[in-house]
Amino acid sequence: MSTQPDFETVGLFEARYVAFLETIQHLRPRLHRYCARMTGSVLDGEDVMQEAVFEAYRKLDRFDDTRPLSPWLFRIAHNRCIDFLRRRKVRQEAEATAVELDPVQLSEPVGLVLDGALERLVINLPPKERACVLLKDVFDYSLEEIAQLVDSTTGGVKAALSRGRRKLGALTDNLEDKASMGPEALELLRAYIERFNRRDWDGVRELTSADARLRVADCFAGRLIESPYFVEYDRPIIPWRMTLGEVDGETVVVILGDDADGSTPYSVIRLEVAGNRVVGITDYIKCPWILAAAASVVVYSA
Repeated sequence: MSTQPDFETVGLFEARYVAFLETIQHLRPRLHRYCARMTGSVLDGEDVMQEAVFEAYRKLDRFDDTRPLSPWLFRIAHNRCIDFLRRRKVRQEAEATAVELDPVQLSEPVGLVLDGALERLVINLPPKERACVLLKDVFDYSLEEIAQLVDSTTGGVKAALSRGRRKLGALTDNLEDKASMGPEALELLRAYIERFNRRDWDGVRELTSADARLRVADCFAGRLIESPYFVEYDRPIIPWRMTLGEVDGETVVVILGDDADGSTPYSVIRLEVAGNRVVGITDYIKCPWILAAAASVVVYSA
């Protein structure tokens, strides 16, 4: 049995892992963009990307350092995305049809590079077509490289790419809305935000379950009670406050940075609510690429 720590229980991240994150920092926005489009959510995409990055770290001893790092990371991220889609049963469709023996004539891409609106529509495609369109038309991988990444053949990639491009050309923007939170959950979030802004940490703890889970990118994953979470927010680098808002239709806590230009969305926090308690906190404050990748950011009140 593996003795490697699970991502959810590693606690404060060790120095070697932090050093690895710094090494791949330039690749993470691209990895996040891919995972966000595969999962249909910039927040789910970040979670999946973090799992993929941690998996890559654990497999570093198996990486052939004579080969490029980016395709290796993308393959791990792709597999994590597929696992996510299967686990959540999101838009499960057959990933491939029988490849015809005759050569496949590729459809033209919908624009040389998908624009932002069309790029987000790929969530409407089956997973294999989604991956092939993203990897080819957004990230400019070759057909041969894509075949290796998605564990297919060049012919299979061409077929999936053609199907995906044809479907994208006929789609209109009908992305699914996130399920709205109920009034009790919204009231709990508002109370959490109000106490957090007052730095009333005892009051915040009263709203969280005893075994609430916390994940802060690049810093901590484990139980809230075992983290220095509130200490870090007591000594902020920038003036900040929190408010309720939405990112791509999902209700979240928005961190606003206050400066001479006013209040600007700086980052987001996803809270998981069960009953009348917060049972999970995922803080994306160290992931600046998330808001840049979002289709919409709405602040309810400032």
